[in-house]
Amino acid sequence: MAGAETTVERLRQFLRELSPGARSLLIGELERAVLRGEEVTGADLVLQELRRIMREQREGALRIEDTARLLFKPLEPFLVDDQGDHKHPGRVARSSLEALWNWILRDLLPNDANDLAADVSEAMLAGDQSRTERLARIFQDRVAAAIEAKCSAGADDEKIRRRILQQIGTPRAGEELIALKCALKGRDVLASLSARLPLQIGNLANDQLDECKTLIESAAARDGELFLYALLTVMNRMTAPWQLIRLGVKAAGSDTAARVAETHYGVAVNIVLAELGRMVAELRADLRSGQGIAVGALLKTIHDSARGLRTELALPVDSTWGRTLAAQRTQISDLLRAEIESMPSRVQRLLRLRPSREIRANSVLDPNEVAEVEALVEFVGICRYFAGELAINEMTQRALTELRQYLDNGTRALLESLRHAGEGDRSFRQSQVDAAVRFCAKVFGREYAALLGKAAEVAGAAESRAARA
Repeated sequence: MAGAETTVERLRQFLRELSPGARSLLIGELERAVLRGEEVTGADLVLQELRRIMREQREGALRIEDTARLLFKPLEPFLVDDQGDHKHPGRVARSSLEALWNWILRDLLPNDANDLAADVSEAMLAGDQSRTERLARIFQDRVAAAIEAKCSAGADDEKIRRRILQQIGTPRAGEELIALKCALKGRDVLASLSARLPLQIGNLANDQLDECKTLIESAAARDGELFLYALLTVMNRMTAPWQLIRLGVKAAGSDTAARVAETHYGVAVNIVLAELGRMVAELRADLRSGQGIAVGALLKTIHDSARGLRTELALPVDSTWGRTLAAQRTQISDLLRAEIESMPSRVQRLLRLRPSREIRANSVLDPNEVAEVEALVEFVGICRYFAGELAINEMTQRALTELRQYLDNGTRALLESLRHAGEGDRSFRQSQVDAAVRFCAKVFGREYAALLGKAAEVAGAAESRAARA
């Protein structure tokens, strides 16, 4: 589809210009739709971009020069927000861009890289779009040719290769250097492939599977090194990236892992496994920070990927792929167990009845902690839908049962404490009741929470009358 890349860029710009409140509302509506199983065109893409925006705001966006952005533009489809040492075929960690840029200026093209960059920058400042693009292409071509020459020299001399890797200094410098070279060298071929793809591939099957396979092989026929990047270009348009393995099954004419591994498309399985590992790491970071965005939708994607790998491929448990998937499923289960089992105790710690002497005058619960625990309660509720595949069914049911019983009994005691609160502990006990209302909305529903809220108003009013008397 012509103009698809421009459409995505416009979407990203639109999402960045939204107010934080509007983003939060959009995230909530889209995540609920995804978890209900509704088909919302572009929901996965929008949630992915919103997660990136929110993460950048939390952690700080990577800052590189505008000239560097232009140079690396063909690499954008292959960038990933990932740990630098995570093995990810064909991908470049976004955090590695600064090191690659410095290496280009300092070591790859020490004599003229700065002049090329200055020319591009001058054209940008002058607002000359056509000249900017022409100079950027010249810069990209020079860098690609220089990298190819360096790689050829490194292939013949191990000392040269080691020196190049040390100069770049990133954990996966060799793989990232190849990815940069292929993205720059294959810029036009990959752009042509991208233009012929639909903006979104909802289900890679039947005629669409055949068409994508033909496009990938057409790009690879022009340059064999581009096969991997053609695969990734197709995957970027898929709402369910794990379906990339269907290309391997199609090529092999079998779902047997060994047969798929014998084809060029066997790398598709490595790509999907690496993407699953990246998403698990992202989920872990979000849960630990307590500030995750749309973690329910992310968990659904992880669940679907693990199930897709397990059901669409005949993976022997003792095969490399089988062991990798088993290890990742164990990581997911262990990660979720820690969060699920901690949830009831975190709620109880916030809502625990305290003697008045333990309460600082006019204090309240930490609103950030309340929000974190509320998000955790909601997340554990979402885990129910994926418990079977992720081996967390028993622990999820146990945690939710414990929470229901605690809230059912504990809220009465909280209301009673609010009725008899004094001037010093009133605000704290009110904040506990308010937190309980929020938690109950996630567990029992909004109607129950509304009734509890009204009961809290009555209790507060009774306490105020008693205080005046």
